[in-house]
Amino acid sequence: MKKLINTLMITTLMSCGAYLSVQAQTAAAKTYNVKDFGATGDGQTLDTDPINKAITTAAAAGGGTVYFPAGTYASHSIRLKSHIRLYIDQGATILAAPSTAGGKGYDEPEPNDWGDKLKYQDFGHSHWHNSLIWGENLEDISIMGPGLIYGKGLTRETPRRVGEGNKTIGLKLCRNVILKDFSILLGGHFGMLLTGIDNLTIDNIKEDTNRDGMDIDCCHNVHVSNCSVNTPFDDGICLKSSFALGYFRSTENITITNCQVSGFDRGTFLNGTYQTKEGKMVPDRQGPTGRIKFGTESNGGFKGITISNCVFEHCRGLALETVDGASIEDVTINNITMRDIGNSPLFLRLGARMRGPENTPVGYLRRVLISNVNVYNADSHFSSMIVGIPGHNIEDVKLNNIRIYYRPIDSPVVKIQNALPEHIKDYPEPERFGVLPSYGFFIRHAQNIEMNNVEVSFMGKETRPAVILEDVKGVSFINFKAQTPDNMPAIVQRGVEGFSIQASASIPANKIKKEAIPTTAPDPPINMRQK
Repeated sequence: MKKLINTLMITTLMSCGAYLSVQAQTAAAKTYNVKDFGATGDGQTLDTDPINKAITTAAAAGGGTVYFPAGTYASHSIRLKSHIRLYIDQGATILAAPSTAGGKGYDEPEPNDWGDKLKYQDFGHSHWHNSLIWGENLEDISIMGPGLIYGKGLTRETPRRVGEGNKTIGLKLCRNVILKDFSILLGGHFGMLLTGIDNLTIDNIKEDTNRDGMDIDCCHNVHVSNCSVNTPFDDGICLKSSFALGYFRSTENITITNCQVSGFDRGTFLNGTYQTKEGKMVPDRQGPTGRIKFGTESNGGFKGITISNCVFEHCRGLALETVDGASIEDVTINNITMRDIGNSPLFLRLGARMRGPENTPVGYLRRVLISNVNVYNADSHFSSMIVGIPGHNIEDVKLNNIRIYYRPIDSPVVKIQNALPEHIKDYPEPERFGVLPSYGFFIRHAQNIEMNNVEVSFMGKETRPAVILEDVKGVSFINFKAQTPDNMPAIVQRGVEGFSIQASASIPANKIKKEAIPTTAPDPPINMRQK
């Protein structure tokens, strides 16, 4: 019997080995080397047609891997198909070639009335086909490998002539997508524009680009991990919920973890020099961007989102913005470190720009938990802000274990605002409000706000109170600490109901002041910046 069992085991193992061998041969047979289809990889010859031929051949056979060995593959639009993996090997570069005279180049942007005619979102968010790599209505696709995608020939603005491309990767209405291990250098207006994607994994990506890094728009079930995104001129990791699909669709069930965002000069992240010379060259002249942000396109809503274990360096802070009718709700943010921050470390904004279908109601920003945040050298022109609009409060925000060090204002003469315009319909950005009347937190039109073990301080001369609360209902401070200038209150209340402070020995009663709500300055002309 024992001999029979041994014989059966050996036979089974041999059969498994044969099966695995057949599997290996089958897998090898389904790898399509672009050089076998005529690609040169010399960086000069356009390899667009051989690359697309390899993809078409693989798709016709049921799918497989389209393989880029070492070399530089100059190309215009690469059209993905279902069940295809692009694999960019070590030493391989997919190079975005410039468009040529006569309009030869990237695929034309497809029609999109919601953007082109109605202007519910800008041109860049409304088109996908004018990309270096694009796909629409696909399933089971991936772009992988340790190689580089270099967007040298892409424009970072709206294309101005036929054949121009302005995105590295544009995907629309796809499912089961993996983007892993490659790097993007100078990715155009968008390194990645991912709209209406279900079941999306983005892992171990390095981006060093000249506008947005990755825009995750109207997507469900997304995991972003282990990514480094350097974007001095725009946002790094950006969640959006635009109307680009022609209907409301939320961005929901999202995790972002173990990532780094920064605003070093273009190209100096990937080459390891981390330079900061370009400074104020960004469009709004307010210093490098590079942050994690929700919005501004905010039609369909954001919910069920977790951000954890992320580092911000030489960039702007965390921004949660809804201004076009979307709701931001059920958000947890934990374990964040920031250094050298160029505006508000925490910016929560509910507005009413309302760029979208008529009669859309104003949205909500509620049920947000932010914990374990350490910020060093933040710009004290802009305190952290939690700001709604009259009649529409930000609700249920809890801040736990937060420490913020603000650097001194860098100009001896600045105009400190006392009564801030509401900017109800304006583009949401901290610099719109000017220099704020408090250095630590400015909270207005909010309710049910809790601060537990929160501390703010300044690293030089300061003349403002730490916190101003204006039109706030229900606010609790527990173990709150604030460095306070001489002859200045720590906390100023303006139209506050339900204020409490506990276990905060450094904030005695004489450091808490009540004032009338100042007459609000009129809003300046509306700035509907298209982004």
